[in-house]
Amino acid sequence: MKPICVPCQRFYRPKKNGFSFVEGMPINNAKPGKANADKWRPYKLWSGDLWECPDCGHQIISGTGHTPIAIQHEQGFDELVKGYNATFQVNDC
Repeated sequence: MKPICVPCQRFYRPKKNGFSFVEGMPINNAKPGKANADKWRPYKLWSGDLWECPDCGHQIISGTGHTPIAIQHEQGFDELVKGYNATFQVNDC
């Protein structure tokens, strides 16, 4: 079943399958989210599906795999992030 937007009582619609994104890693007790975005560095490269509510425009990412595409200590990590065009970063752990 598709994800559901509770406030709008609508199913989300797929906006982009294979949406690449980066999971960040905190540096020196950085706060999660956008508050200390400059204190997070790329840690893992993931891919999932980007969904959007057709009424309110709220977006979610779901359908990620169990393992990342790449991890920062692996050779070629930075090039993979660029190649996948992963410009969105999640700052949480």
